[in-house]
Amino acid sequence: MFKRSLLVAMFTSATAAAQAAPLTKDNGAPVGDNQNSITAGPQGGTMLQDVQLVQKLQRFGRERIPERVVHARGTGAYGEFVATKDLSDITLASLFKAGTKTPVFLRFSTVIHGKGSPETLRDPHGFAIKFYTQEGNWDLVGNQTPVFFIRDAIKFPDFIHAMKPSPINNVQDANRVFDFLSSQPWATNMLTYVYGKQGVPTSYREQDGFGVHAYKLYNGKGEFKYVKFNFRSQQGVKGLNVKEAAEQQAKDFNHLTNDLYANINKGNFPKWDLYVQILDPEDFVKFDFDPLDPTKIWPTDIVPETKAGTLTLNRMPKNFFNETEQSAFAPGNLVPGIEPSEDRLLQGRIFSYSDTQMYRLGANHQQIPVNRPVVAVSNNNQDGYMNVSERDSDVNYEPSRKEPKAATEKARAVQTPLTGTVQQIGTKERNFKQAGELYRSYTAKERDDLIMNLAADLGNVKDSETKHIMLSYFYKADADYGMRMTEAVKGDMATVKAKAAKLKD
Repeated sequence: MFKRSLLVAMFTSATAAAQAAPLTKDNGAPVGDNQNSITAGPQGGTMLQDVQLVQKLQRFGRERIPERVVHARGTGAYGEFVATKDLSDITLASLFKAGTKTPVFLRFSTVIHGKGSPETLRDPHGFAIKFYTQEGNWDLVGNQTPVFFIRDAIKFPDFIHAMKPSPINNVQDANRVFDFLSSQPWATNMLTYVYGKQGVPTSYREQDGFGVHAYKLYNGKGEFKYVKFNFRSQQGVKGLNVKEAAEQQAKDFNHLTNDLYANINKGNFPKWDLYVQILDPEDFVKFDFDPLDPTKIWPTDIVPETKAGTLTLNRMPKNFFNETEQSAFAPGNLVPGIEPSEDRLLQGRIFSYSDTQMYRLGANHQQIPVNRPVVAVSNNNQDGYMNVSERDSDVNYEPSRKEPKAATEKARAVQTPLTGTVQQIGTKERNFKQAGELYRSYTAKERDDLIMNLAADLGNVKDSETKHIMLSYFYKADADYGMRMTEAVKGDMATVKAKAAKLKD
């Protein structure tokens, strides 16, 4: 009796804190012993009735969900967007009324590399924002560069396959990358960004964010304008060249994640100012390229930027998997007042991203807390895995006189005039002009770093034809750019000039 009382006292003392929050099974029932399995006697086998053992092993074997095919490595944070300029004259979207505060979740990411990859690898970087507005969630799914490699969604699987590791040896190969890009001259602009300081940010705080695509804002009169969304970092834009990235990787290959957590947790909240570019449809004629081409920027001397608000990140997730890993973004998540443009790449992403999230997280992924709107969801989508909507109505169809649901007039598609015929042809290209302008805008050091960074990969290309095609693109963009790159990778200048002479900008 003495021994039992002593053991009880010891157990009570050692577990006083745990008793306030008991260890439970998934059904909420308390766990009696989490150190030993239930066995049939001292030497007997483990018993199947040990639900705690079975459940732990089952759940352990199912801890992983499918990794994102792209944007697998990422870090997210919560914050708010405060509108500073009233855009009510051009959009019904409530978040753009001056003074409106909208909670957000922003996920930074790399595009090509896997979930466990070093953050020091050169890559485009995702900049995806979920705005929890009073009219539903709006996802702006962009990058840290204002342009992209391709202009048509039909090439996206090819682009990603070329960028990803070889299916033979699972190693990323510059020969495959530039073999593909040598047939995509419009990628020259994006390459000039990615191999500059934007390709390896010093921190997530020190990079810009862009919607990349043109969107449409429309008002209550059905009038619309094309817009681009550009988030400019108040912290400035800083990046690492190939040598600095290698040094950083030797010290900390999680530098982007660690920096964001450290700064926000100590109250150093990063901020971005949102600038919008607004374009009347009739002003398309001002451009010598297609303004809906995502491989191009809208020059600010043609379409000025207007500050619309400020985004601040001020809270890190409590649990990485629940919030950051299960966050799901899709360009098709729009709200009244915002529509997609006719951008061909964006049109494909509207389907692809939503479909990807349904595969990765299930049909009910928007019921997960991080994805859940702050407003009530009322529709007839039902059932499926992990549905926790708690429907209690007998009416799961529409229309119904018993429980009528009204359509919202302001959410109707805006009427956009169309002309032309069904076709499969390209657009006005101007593949090299902006790349040359970007190169010339760089400082001397930035140009040096660009040449060094790009040569580190292009110099590994074994096929001479591929190498010289790429060099001709850089030469066509800017003669100095092309000559320096040719010298850096030991190319033949006469061949480069001959190929460039045949190119049209």
